[in-house]
Amino acid sequence: MLNVRLDKETEKMLNIYSQQKNITKSSIVKEALVAYLSKHQNDDSPYELGKDLFGIDGSGDTTASTTYKTKIKKKLNEKHSH
Repeated sequence: MLNVRLDKETEKMLNIYSQQKNITKSSIVKEALVAYLSKHQNDDSPYELGKDLFGIDGSGDTTASTTYKTKIKKKLNEKHSH
């Protein structure tokens, strides 16, 4: 069981809505809490939201960021070989 304290205005609105819809206050609060938790369940950090995108370039080569120095040296050697 959970007790919740509401300000007078919120309690008044809850009572009116409960009577109009013929629904218990507990049912309304449960439904609202489920909706709130569902909405905020996936509040991931910006890193978590984009981690599958980091380090991937358009070529599909996922090692490009770690081998770029080797690739540059190779191209320079090819260009300036005598």
